[in-house]
Amino acid sequence: MLLNRRTLLAGTAAATLAPALITRPAQATGNLPLLQPLPPGAPDRRLFTPLEQRFAPYLAILAPMTNDIVDTDGPTYGFMAGGWWRTPAQPFNSRIQEHVFTLSWYYANRRPWNPYYRDPALLARLDAALQHYLNLQNPDGSWPEYAPGERGKASSGFGLGYLAKTLANLRQANALPTRRRQLEVALSKGVAWYLDPANTVVWDDPFQYTNQAVAGVAGSALSLTLLPDRAMWQRLQERIRYVARWSQSPAGFFYDPRGMDINYNFEVMLPEMAELHLLTKNPALVSMTRKFTDWFGYNLLREPDGSGWLTYYAVSDRTATAYYDDVVPDPDRTNLGSLFVPAVPELAAFFTTREDRAATRAAWAADPAPVPSLAKQNTSPRIIAHAPYGERLPSRGAKRAAIERIPYLRRDSFTELRRDEVENQDYLYIRRPGLYLGAFFGTRPGSVVKAGTGFLWHPQAGTIIHSQQTATGCWGTVRAGKADSDSNLIAEYKSKDLVHYRTPDNSVATELIVGRSHVTRRVSATSAATEQLPLVLQPGDEVTFSDGTTVPYNESRTATADALTIRRGPTMITITWTATRPASLSTSTRTYLRDQRRRIHVLRIPHGGHLETTVRTEG
Repeated sequence: MLLNRRTLLAGTAAATLAPALITRPAQATGNLPLLQPLPPGAPDRRLFTPLEQRFAPYLAILAPMTNDIVDTDGPTYGFMAGGWWRTPAQPFNSRIQEHVFTLSWYYANRRPWNPYYRDPALLARLDAALQHYLNLQNPDGSWPEYAPGERGKASSGFGLGYLAKTLANLRQANALPTRRRQLEVALSKGVAWYLDPANTVVWDDPFQYTNQAVAGVAGSALSLTLLPDRAMWQRLQERIRYVARWSQSPAGFFYDPRGMDINYNFEVMLPEMAELHLLTKNPALVSMTRKFTDWFGYNLLREPDGSGWLTYYAVSDRTATAYYDDVVPDPDRTNLGSLFVPAVPELAAFFTTREDRAATRAAWAADPAPVPSLAKQNTSPRIIAHAPYGERLPSRGAKRAAIERIPYLRRDSFTELRRDEVENQDYLYIRRPGLYLGAFFGTRPGSVVKAGTGFLWHPQAGTIIHSQQTATGCWGTVRAGKADSDSNLIAEYKSKDLVHYRTPDNSVATELIVGRSHVTRRVSATSAATEQLPLVLQPGDEVTFSDGTTVPYNESRTATADALTIRRGPTMITITWTATRPASLSTSTRTYLRDQRRRIHVLRIPHGGHLETTVRTEG
């Protein structure tokens, strides 16, 4: 059930069952009592509602996390030590303190499985943590992350949201009135700093790290619902218009920092936008989501067996999220983004269906194993912070219909060039009846981005070639130890089927030719080089070099040959190259999707400087 803003701020209704009684712990060595650990066997999975199952692992670590708070007098009093969240785990890093929201939620909300409701030890340590958090705020309203006194875009933006939610919890519990007044002052200062158009830390030129800025605007919106300020609310609306104008590339992605990033766009940016839209109802956020969804559909590669998606992560600017399973159990960082599905039905393609999520939650509740504790650094307050907003996961039918509308699944012939002229980035997508190809040219926005040809997909066989974010695993030409993919490749588009591209120093030039069922790369290098193709192989594939050498799955072989064939069910993939020469196919540890059946094996073909390779599909 989706909670509206009034329901969220008023808090949830008390559960009918009283929390389990706990025994008071002995006095700690510092100034504050310790929080009693959960009794053996707790928590009971059966007591959690489906939407609140994600609270269970955090309940399991609440006592150790809370007891790590420094409770001895001195400058670090209240520091949430122990390294539970974010690095560096130093007292000056305000992001470490974001788990104050976590502590406040368990204190304020009565549940049959929550023995810490109104626990005085929890409240005392929360109060100490808030004291440290508020003391870290700079005079201008910002918070530091990587150095004392730093004015951080992320630490200030995400902090506003967590502190506002903490204030809402404390109001709900009618607790810590003095600290609440201090929180109100801190939030007012923080919002004024964050929304100031003259603030070049947040509103930089060119605009970077969109997810951080939108998180800050969302946190500001929540703060302003708690602390109404008409003038500041108007400024917030103006900042949303600014984000809508400058944060999104003409290609469709959100700048992070100035390129695309699968993970940050889908897992962080979109949920923050969903929260902001829930709080403001600004229609520009829906328009931005619609444009992003269209872009996303070109970059996620659907596996024909329905197991999930491989992503075009070789052009991700920050992270290496290479796949998404079709069914993702809790905790799922993307969950809140599903609030956009009713307004943007095409987005349904990328979310777990409500039926599948219900099944994974039922299985979790029935599992007799103890709820596992989370490891340090494997926690995030946003997992539970988003839970009260609910979700709008699609039905199986809605998801199936949305998948059918994905561009390369809906049409079998197009050439789509997405350009960002400001950043000099070209994203090329070519669909033909027997293949789908992606490539990137122009200025690489970051060092992990790999240019040139990036993936090759087949309607029945799925992903065949999938470029990695490494020089030893990208799809390209390696010369003198450097891949041409690590260059800002200069492209000339001769026709919808023919592209010429080269490195800036002309050490490697490539002619790319795309046919109905084949892709040919004609490479000219100024010295000896190696052609490299990262193949996605599955256990049932029959892989054979033209000299008869077979390559078992997850094994490596060398051969003297002029071709390699892969038979996958009814589909035959043939890779040929000019002249018989030594070649190798090497396995790797890189696997995809939860079943780990898809594994990268890299084909390498050394040559003297000139080579033509063709990948052809049949069936």
